[in-house]
Amino acid sequence: MSEEVVVTADTIEPPQKKVGIVKVAGVLGILGGIALIVVGIVVWVMVSTQLRAENITVPDDAMAFQGQTVAGPFTAYVQADIIQHHALKISGGKTYAELAQDDPVRTTMMNASFLRTSLFTSVVSFGVAALAIGVGILSILFGWALNRLASVPVIVCRSTVTRA
Repeated sequence: MSEEVVVTADTIEPPQKKVGIVKVAGVLGILGGIALIVVGIVVWVMVSTQLRAENITVPDDAMAFQGQTVAGPFTAYVQADIIQHHALKISGGKTYAELAQDDPVRTTMMNASFLRTSLFTSVVSFGVAALAIGVGILSILFGWALNRLASVPVIVCRSTVTRA
């Protein structure tokens, strides 16, 4: 009587399809991610520098950051909020649109509105810069993952062989 021997054999086969495009996509993802991070940082620094150059100080009656120079998204938001508070106090609680056209306070409300809009634009700019940096980080991670996957160009097939 002959005994049957079961053996497991591994074979290495080349991939069915080319993976070059995956590597290219990975490298482009990494390069694009680096560019997004650099652009995001440049925008953040530019907006912060421009705000700081205006020498705006958050007043003592603001909800936070009293006495600090407006140079970031939080100080800009707080400054815009306190401008609205002061303007509404001057106008008796009326907005620009609610004031009569010949009311002299209307010019103050208009200027307050312009200042708030400028500050909120800087807050949005900080947000877009942060978004670019975050997307850049994700792009680098996805590019690295694609590159890593494309660097494993072989397929191992495990098969069971029965020998007599």
